[in-house]
Amino acid sequence: MDSDMCLQGLRVLDLSRVLAGPWCTQMLGDLGADVLKVERPGAGDDTRHWGPPFDARSGDAAYYQCANRNKRSVCVDFGHPSGAALLQQLAMQCDVVVENFKPGSLARHDLAAEQLLERQPRLVICSISGFGHSGPLRERAGYDFVVQAMGGLMSVTGPAADEAGSGPCKVGVAVADLYTGMHAVVGILAALRHRDRTGKGQHLDLSLFDCQLSMLANLGSQWLAGGAEPKRMGNAHPTIAPYESLPTAEGDLVLAVGNDGQFQRLCDALGHPEWALDPRFKCNADRLANRSALRLELTATLASAPCAHWLTKLDAAGVPAAAVHSVPEALNHAQAQARGMLQPLDPTRPDGRLGVASPLKLSATPVRNRLPPPRLGEHTLTALSDWGIPEQEIHRLPALGVLT
Repeated sequence: MDSDMCLQGLRVLDLSRVLAGPWCTQMLGDLGADVLKVERPGAGDDTRHWGPPFDARSGDAAYYQCANRNKRSVCVDFGHPSGAALLQQLAMQCDVVVENFKPGSLARHDLAAEQLLERQPRLVICSISGFGHSGPLRERAGYDFVVQAMGGLMSVTGPAADEAGSGPCKVGVAVADLYTGMHAVVGILAALRHRDRTGKGQHLDLSLFDCQLSMLANLGSQWLAGGAEPKRMGNAHPTIAPYESLPTAEGDLVLAVGNDGQFQRLCDALGHPEWALDPRFKCNADRLANRSALRLELTATLASAPCAHWLTKLDAAGVPAAAVHSVPEALNHAQAQARGMLQPLDPTRPDGRLGVASPLKLSATPVRNRLPPPRLGEHTLTALSDWGIPEQEIHRLPALGVLT
């Protein structure tokens, strides 16, 4: 056991698949929890098959591997009564249950939150679904793409209406799933703190739709406060200027000028100190009102040299700016290397394939890469034994087709 990890000794029964739930349980595993990932015999988590690319050693898709380190895989057919009974036993042995089945479906197997809490009131049960356990859409399946559309995010993502290629666009990664997974971790840790004080667990009901609405942040509050409907603005910012990407002689440059002092330094670095005195650009409100004119001035100047040239000047001046990196460029950046953001996918094979590390940097209880993403059913027998399932039962269930 890793006694110096935050969540050492915590047992998590993971009945989730795809991304939001697995992202949550991977974070708990990163922090030291013993996570049992329960999967369908013969098939497993859907994302094992969401490739190419596939890992040559395990045969699993790279998609699956991004969200399932620091877990053990157990194959149980809980459609079989003996399989459902086994999961009920495991639930009584753990601290946290995470599931992302459609609301109501686990009740058929006596695994619904209210059924488990009646038997073990100390449990913390986190249910993740598309639309939650209440409301008119509670029975509808939820997918990140659907929720980005319904939750307003796509309406504000993509080129502006007067730009080429305009139209609603999803974010390049499944942000509703990932954001929900992170909220789930926060909720679980808060519920565990409550349990430590009172001895009582509880049920967390998280929905992708709710989390997507909360993610609208300033855009949601601006609509509620002022009634102005947010629009797509491409890479521009609705309330700050200049805060966008602009072309240079070679490559695009991102400027993130958040105050008047930074704008003054930008003007000096670009060789145009007079812009800071121009009535059109003196303060942020002026720059917003004259955004098009400012963009023309910036674009004309930046076109005279490549992005790298301007970055050198802007970095020296303390102006927030960046080149637009590809994924390989981002992962291979010196900052990523210095922060240890790439690690061996399998900690026992340091010369093997790499994965993206946890971003959590804890000084006293550091995150550890203890287990690679498990192969399907890799730990069925050992994990069940560790969790106190009698040996005779472990050896009886495979004959019934319950375990693999």
